[in-house]
Amino acid sequence: MLGWMAWTLPTALLFVGIFSAIGLLTIVEIKFPGGHERRGILGLTTTRGDRLFITLLGTAYIFLAWLGFVGTPLWWPLALSIAWGSFSFWKI
Repeated sequence: MLGWMAWTLPTALLFVGIFSAIGLLTIVEIKFPGGHERRGILGLTTTRGDRLFITLLGTAYIFLAWLGFVGTPLWWPLALSIAWGSFSFWKI
């Protein structure tokens, strides 16, 4: 049934991580409604969901650039992505 895609452990962990982040933001939104809008250093007014989207988009670009210029191993872009996610939720 799931043979149309190469379901490896890293692929499964990626999807579990994304859906867990969305689930966590849903729980936080239910507990603290309003999206916690704020104006960050880029001059954008963003909510939690916007910051998650910016984080995921930036992470994809970090990994694609790393794969294009360096290749493997992927531990360094993982660290850069975690740093980007922290920066996005604190400052953007």
